[in-house]
Amino acid sequence: MSASSQPLVRIRDVTKNFKRGAEEVHVLSGLELAVNDAEFLALMGPSGSGKSTLLNLIGGLDRPTTGTVQIGADRVDQLSDRQLAAWRARHIGFVFQFYNLLPALSAERNVELPLLLTGLNKAARRQHVAAAFEAVGLTNRAKHFPRTLSGGEQQRVGIARAIVTDPTVLLCDEPTGDLDRKSGDEILTLLQSLNKDHGKTIIMVTHDPHASARASRTVYLDKGQLSNTPTA
Repeated sequence: MSASSQPLVRIRDVTKNFKRGAEEVHVLSGLELAVNDAEFLALMGPSGSGKSTLLNLIGGLDRPTTGTVQIGADRVDQLSDRQLAAWRARHIGFVFQFYNLLPALSAERNVELPLLLTGLNKAARRQHVAAAFEAVGLTNRAKHFPRTLSGGEQQRVGIARAIVTDPTVLLCDEPTGDLDRKSGDEILTLLQSLNKDHGKTIIMVTHDPHASARASRTVYLDKGQLSNTPTA
């Protein structure tokens, strides 16, 4: 799907409510969002505004209370739990603030994990892993264990794991939040390259204007609604 046709990601009239004891908490309210193919979108907003909740809805980790979530031709909100697991494995790559690497596995084994959910044989998995490490510029560290890697290197491994299946959408939740400015800048440059040079569609939650400036567009979430300008 091209950026000139209908959006790749389409959120329509989405609400999300949670129960907190006897109280119902309204996190998202009638939310609308469209993201084009090969767009790099930054999502900003105060703590507790629902940024991660929205990311989880797009990634099929949670379901909206009402409304529709569509990625490409797929109505994510209508998939069964079994269908969702298979859909996420094919279409979504997640990048986390704290990397979420398994310490007992080498970097290359961490990156290989998503491929174990596919039908690829061992040789094909190795090829995909090697390509992912090359894309993040970390080929020489593939056999190292997470404890021997810097924070920036661990995040590069996390990004390699996220892209190893060639997902439709890359979802990044505060990807530079645990890094110093230099390492964070390197990660942002890598994300820009994945977007511009490899055509990856990226949605990035961040609290840092320095990070959001690297995206092609920024939207702001507050009180359950999105806008193109920050709230006062």
